[in-house]
Amino acid sequence: MNTTKELVKIAIDARKGHVAGNYSVDDSMEVLRQALIEANGGSTVLDYRAIRDGKCNGVFSIAEEIINKTVIDGLPDSCPLFDYVEFRNLKEGDTNVFELRDNAVFVVADISDGTQGIRRQRFTGGEEITVKTQLKGIKIYEELRRILAGRIDFNALIDKVSEAFQKKIKNDMYSAVTNVFDGVVAPYTNGAAGSFAEGTLVDIIDHVESATGMKAVILGSKQAVRKITNVKGSDSNSAKEELNAMGYYGHFYTTPIIVMENGHKAGTTDFILKNDLYIMAGDDKFIKFVTEGDTLIIPTESTTNSDLSQEYLMAMRYGVKAVLTEQCGVYRLS
Repeated sequence: MNTTKELVKIAIDARKGHVAGNYSVDDSMEVLRQALIEANGGSTVLDYRAIRDGKCNGVFSIAEEIINKTVIDGLPDSCPLFDYVEFRNLKEGDTNVFELRDNAVFVVADISDGTQGIRRQRFTGGEEITVKTQLKGIKIYEELRRILAGRIDFNALIDKVSEAFQKKIKNDMYSAVTNVFDGVVAPYTNGAAGSFAEGTLVDIIDHVESATGMKAVILGSKQAVRKITNVKGSDSNSAKEELNAMGYYGHFYTTPIIVMENGHKAGTTDFILKNDLYIMAGDDKFIKFVTEGDTLIIPTESTTNSDLSQEYLMAMRYGVKAVLTEQCGVYRLS
């Protein structure tokens, strides 16, 4: 039998459409299905009595490993915001501490010959923070039984669960970002929301680049970046091509514009990202993301449900916190 590690690799490669070892993509789905059947004692169905007696742990262990791996591996590819995320994947009980980069600026003073009488400046090092984690879960039913019966391939379960967790994590990160930018003050923000003014955005960008000494980029939702209009040079052919191809300008003068896919707040149709433009500079990973332990699949006995359906609770523990250590800016638009 293939080891769990080999099965995880087969599942991930197949999900990405790659050939996995000696298997084709289609073959790899059969290998995974057969591995689950073998872990299930040779049966193609999940018997509630076997689940009750703890005889299906191998099935859930394989699924847990694969889902945990695909959730984490898929996160950086889903949004440009992940360029600013520092990831930690911790075991239960590991130390959950991030040391923030010290952004203190030393000042060079004029001194007279033959004297050392100037004020000392201390390098204090960065602040240490912890990220609170919370168990998150979703509940599904029938999926594993259908996989083992050959009625659905393994990618379906991986896709549904992984994408659900990735969407939730991305939305939590967006919420953390909007909250931390609420604390940005002048001259790095325009204050109250208003209509777009080219000069105001130029000022904020200049202040951010002056404070950090690094080139800035503009991030925002598609609704936000489309408000960047009537910019000098926007009537050029290249600018018109960008607008026609993407629906927004790719640059504000020499500053790149990057769109973040928006999301809905849980249970609503309200957007998480506001009509704000976020001005970032450098590579400071100001979003801290922590997972603790492994993804868990917890089955419920079918006899406990009135419709005799089999339920599976899938849960993972993670936390998100945004902390600005480099100076950033925000332009609030109405």
